[in-house]
Amino acid sequence: MNYFEDSSEWNWMFENAIDWDKIIPLYYPEFPTEDGIQNEAELKQFLKDILSSMGDWSANSVKEIGQLLDEYGAGKVVDGRTIPSEPLARMIKEAKELSVYGITLPTEYGGMALPNSIYMMSQNLLARACMCTTTLLGFYTSLGEMLLRYCDKETAAKYIPEIIEGRISGSMNLTEPGCGSDLTMMKTTATPQEDGTYLINGQKIFITNGGGGLAFVLAKVKGDPDSLDGISMFFVKQDEESVEGPNFRVDKAEEKMGMHGSFTTVVSYENTVGHLVGKQGEGFKYMLHLMNEARILVGIQALGGIEEALDYAESYAKERVAFGKPIAELPLMKRNLEDFGTERDAIRALIADTMSWFDIYLKLEGKKHSTGDLNSEEEALFKEASRWTRKRTPLVKFYATEAYTDLSKKAIQVLGGYGFIKEYPVERYHRDSFGPLLYEGTSQIQALMALKDTLKYVMKDPKKFFSGMFFKHPSTALLSGDNHWTREYKAIHFKFKKRLMSLVISCLKPDAWKDVFDPKMWQKEERFEDLMVHAETICWALSYTETLRVLCDHANKDSSRSDLFDRYANLVIPRLEAIYSDWDRRTR
Repeated sequence: MNYFEDSSEWNWMFENAIDWDKIIPLYYPEFPTEDGIQNEAELKQFLKDILSSMGDWSANSVKEIGQLLDEYGAGKVVDGRTIPSEPLARMIKEAKELSVYGITLPTEYGGMALPNSIYMMSQNLLARACMCTTTLLGFYTSLGEMLLRYCDKETAAKYIPEIIEGRISGSMNLTEPGCGSDLTMMKTTATPQEDGTYLINGQKIFITNGGGGLAFVLAKVKGDPDSLDGISMFFVKQDEESVEGPNFRVDKAEEKMGMHGSFTTVVSYENTVGHLVGKQGEGFKYMLHLMNEARILVGIQALGGIEEALDYAESYAKERVAFGKPIAELPLMKRNLEDFGTERDAIRALIADTMSWFDIYLKLEGKKHSTGDLNSEEEALFKEASRWTRKRTPLVKFYATEAYTDLSKKAIQVLGGYGFIKEYPVERYHRDSFGPLLYEGTSQIQALMALKDTLKYVMKDPKKFFSGMFFKHPSTALLSGDNHWTREYKAIHFKFKKRLMSLVISCLKPDAWKDVFDPKMWQKEERFEDLMVHAETICWALSYTETLRVLCDHANKDSSRSDLFDRYANLVIPRLEAIYSDWDRRTR
């Protein structure tokens, strides 16, 4: 079994959904490359070989490790440090032997400097095998990228090679007791010292991989405001040269309902020596950079779980005989399996398109950050990639993780009573699904972000947004000669925008119609409270319509993909109608 080679869908996504025409010139401006790759075709084959190796390792080793991790756990905490269990130590060792840790990191430090799309696709393959493995391995790459981007060259040169060699990893430390999404309530403090370091005091909870050895910690410098502008970032090492014993302590590893193979820790800082990263007061901004990628990766992680859960359920249904035939052929089960598979394939398409735009955004943003200079063509592309990345990030996290919990539950139901038995892995897939659903911001946080971004788009030019509705009626598609899926997409999208406009006006209650076009009205926060009640249903509708947009684009590239568009439209149109009905009833 090979999760990449045996997946016709991921092979299609590789060839068609990832925009290599834009990505390859950003990473490989000329051929032959320094590694001797002669042309684009040879490069793409090399990238597919990387994914094939990851697909083989995931399916034939990591999958077994995942089962063991669920039984034995990640390990234990001894004297303030985490000690990995035998299966976790095996996974870390195998990843090191396969040079997994440096996929996107620069070659000057020992990395491979591959496109981010390859890293993200690799994470999907790993997530099929073991959700915990992706969580751990992700903190090697993300730590390296943060060091490269925000720390001085000496620090980066010292620690990035160690990360690539698998000798050290780390964590991102945000959450505190009583301080979840509202970071302004943060209590962890940082006190400046004469030698330029800071002493950090406080406690962080729910910290994934908290004992990795390195950490980026958010804290407030004493005297700074109790706002996001008062949050700074610090680089902390558990083994600090000037400190005897652990510089910070892991107090305990949490016992969780799922994802047993991942360390989720409580970390304490008592006069911990830390080093300021970047500028004081800009820590939240730096962390946002990481969180954007993390949220897309969580969506990718959830997709891997969906793929594995449904693959197991479908295989079981084809073998389990009832009423004289495999249950997969019984009418109701057949329809259910088809609907489950349609949603999985549609989410995969949305994610593949999003990771392509994010790859472009990340590469150009990195260039802009380091040199401050993009040419006019790059600036235009960066603007477009930024727009899609910002719009899609909360949707991918929201939709994929919600679907993972729902579809893994349905996979259990396909197995009936066997699905409830630990001997069968689908119960683990469902338990594990609650991790991605919660970390990196709950679904409700993603929904509020999506709503906020939508309103910002309207606020920029309310008159243009609302008046534009009258010039995008789906009847114009008939005059342009669009194919049937494009016509249907335009009709669905037009109806969504029309109904959203009606909802917004009903909730904001403008004093007069002309006020809708006044930007000042949109700046009065008290008017938005009624609209926030609908954040989740708006996010669902945005997720469905964005997915339809991608499926329409894919069908225009390859007409054989129109069948997936049609099946998905049949699946979500009733859901959209139910959302519109909810809006009507609640705004009467």
